[in-house]
Amino acid sequence: MAMQEALRSGPASPPQAPAGPSPEAEDPWVERARRFCATHVGPQLRQWDREDRIPESFFRAFGKEGFLGLTVPREYEGQGLTTSQFVAVMEELATSSGAAATMMAVDLSVAAQPILQWGSEEQRRTYLPRIARGEWVGAFGLTEPSVGSDSQRLTTRYVRDQDGWTIDGSKMFITNAAMAEVVLVFATRDASLGAPGISCLLVRKGTPGFSAAQRLDKLGIRGSETMELLFEHCHVGAGSMLGREGDGFKIAMTALEGGRIGIAACSLGIARAAFEETVRCLPRPAEDWQRSAVARMFVDVEASRALVQKAARLRDQGADFAGAASAAKLFASQAAFRIASRGLEVVGREAFDKDGPCRLEQLFRDSRVLSIVEGTTEIQELILGRRLLGREGARS
Repeated sequence: MAMQEALRSGPASPPQAPAGPSPEAEDPWVERARRFCATHVGPQLRQWDREDRIPESFFRAFGKEGFLGLTVPREYEGQGLTTSQFVAVMEELATSSGAAATMMAVDLSVAAQPILQWGSEEQRRTYLPRIARGEWVGAFGLTEPSVGSDSQRLTTRYVRDQDGWTIDGSKMFITNAAMAEVVLVFATRDASLGAPGISCLLVRKGTPGFSAAQRLDKLGIRGSETMELLFEHCHVGAGSMLGREGDGFKIAMTALEGGRIGIAACSLGIARAAFEETVRCLPRPAEDWQRSAVARMFVDVEASRALVQKAARLRDQGADFAGAASAAKLFASQAAFRIASRGLEVVGREAFDKDGPCRLEQLFRDSRVLSIVEGTTEIQELILGRRLLGREGARS
């Protein structure tokens, strides 16, 4: 009824989240995120998008407020939140800024979490407290200029030397690369070995032979800087290996399974923002076709939230969550794009103004990126198809 009234009357304030709040939405961290974004994100959002840069000072403030340690255990100076709490906060952050939320998702899901899961106690004590405090930022170095979804074909190589390891190669499309203090670099000792030949090495900023090269000018999620990384006879010490030699492919795949929940939550936040912005910017009185479009958007947001929360709950329970994470990422990323695309049509030309009061143009660009990162739509379909039918069933 409230939505019908909103569509009959003129726009006032943006609507609240489409459905009644989940228990996770009542978490004080969600309200804290809402207040933080109102003060630190909203006034800067257009500038971040134009300049394709979020200042490091914002990230430091982000960390000081505790957001960069949400899922880091308390023993390592984090907040120790569950995955269900984490995705509720991520939804709120992404509703304000998909770029800031993506940076945080990478920092926690595919940088801090692998160190927690696979690292030695010394590595955990070295990296996790600094990440949780926002002093250090993490990045995930898997993708290469000619290697994307087929991660077993890595060409970045490492060799054992007298007191550690030497890396040669490059990585592409690396989020957080500009400010990362530590990068998880996946390299192979012999490309012919495939997955068993891949290891993960922790490389610190300032290490000789390690540099950030070209900065990529992206369509969406602007502000989250994405760069190419170069490794030219880059030497790291013996204590830089994460897990055991040859564990790299397993580390990467388990990290991506968890990372998909974070990106699905980002997608949900952008979907919700596009829904709310469509309702806010919609010309009044609304026509029936516009009401129908908004109704479909509402269902997409609700379905996305249900899938994201299911994946998060399964992970918190210690159950197999990989299929649920792929389903959430697949649906929510496509839903965000559908809603933003339809929103442009429903609102009309005002929504295409980059400097106008309606955010749909930016949300449309942001939404397109999310079906690619942490495994493309096609990869999620492949994962789910194999889980549902098996490899033999998938071919028949």
